[in-house]
Amino acid sequence: MLKFNWKRLGITAGLSLTLVAAGCGADEEEGSGDTEGDSGEETTEEGTDEEAEGSEGESSEETANYGEEMGYTITGIEPGAGVVGAAETAVEDYDSLAGWEVETSSSGAMATALGDAIDNEEPIAVTGWSPHWKFEAYDLKYLEDPNGSFGEAEEIKTMVRQGLEEDMPNAYTVLDQFQWDESQMNSVMLDINEGTSPDEAAANFVEENQDVVDSWTEGAEEVDGKEIELVYVEWDTEVASTHVVAEVLTGLGFDVTATPIDNAIMWESVAGGDADGMVAAWLPATHGDLYEEHKDDVVDLGANLEGAKIGLVVPEYMDVDSIEDLQPAE
Repeated sequence: MLKFNWKRLGITAGLSLTLVAAGCGADEEEGSGDTEGDSGEETTEEGTDEEAEGSEGESSEETANYGEEMGYTITGIEPGAGVVGAAETAVEDYDSLAGWEVETSSSGAMATALGDAIDNEEPIAVTGWSPHWKFEAYDLKYLEDPNGSFGEAEEIKTMVRQGLEEDMPNAYTVLDQFQWDESQMNSVMLDINEGTSPDEAAANFVEENQDVVDSWTEGAEEVDGKEIELVYVEWDTEVASTHVVAEVLTGLGFDVTATPIDNAIMWESVAGGDADGMVAAWLPATHGDLYEEHKDDVVDLGANLEGAKIGLVVPEYMDVDSIEDLQPAE
């Protein structure tokens, strides 16, 4: 079992989000006519029309300074997370993000800040990823990333310790065959987000999707209390997937421990044989550095979910579509 002092490894999630109200105004111009009578009236009306058109043009060119309203801050998650690193890279890559900062917290604190901002129709930019229940709960969009700071689509992969296939062939079979899609993962995440415990949400999924579970357990025989430990980072996606796999293994007779842990320690524990496996490896970008460090000491069982994505996420009501639409700090 995993021999680490978890209390010392805990991350204190802090979040402070400064919202500064920005106002803007435009001076009105006065139209004038050079002649009197009907001709003067026509001239005045034309001047008024031109004035209105000019005001409309000025208004359309003005863009709300969302950066100022957000304190030039991107709301991040845990320090060391790949999406946080990518956001920090974006700050360096884009002139529009000059002077911005990525403020780390936790995935839960980020989701709370996002929900609060949406409730008040305030601007916010967060380090986002999908699958995630927030895309089901809110009307959100990824900002276009023309410089490619956040990379392309990702996979969530399963990694196990060396020797697991020989020591626990039945668990290895399940982990090797575990694969699901975004809608299935979202259903578990939403259940948890609405107040169901992760264990109960996983049990609900297994009960309602027995045909899917059968495809994961095909060829795996039941055991009698064999101990196995899975490690995961406390992202909503990984809470969902790890507890579902734990529920399936428990149904086969395994004594499963699911341990939440920091990203780096998660990889170290599997590579060092202190934990048996994880279904939480985001590649190639999010956990790319950790994979390069430990790839020779773990067994890669392939993707358990394809088409994952990371990037900067904003509410749909914000009038920006690209990272380049934001404004640098003044």
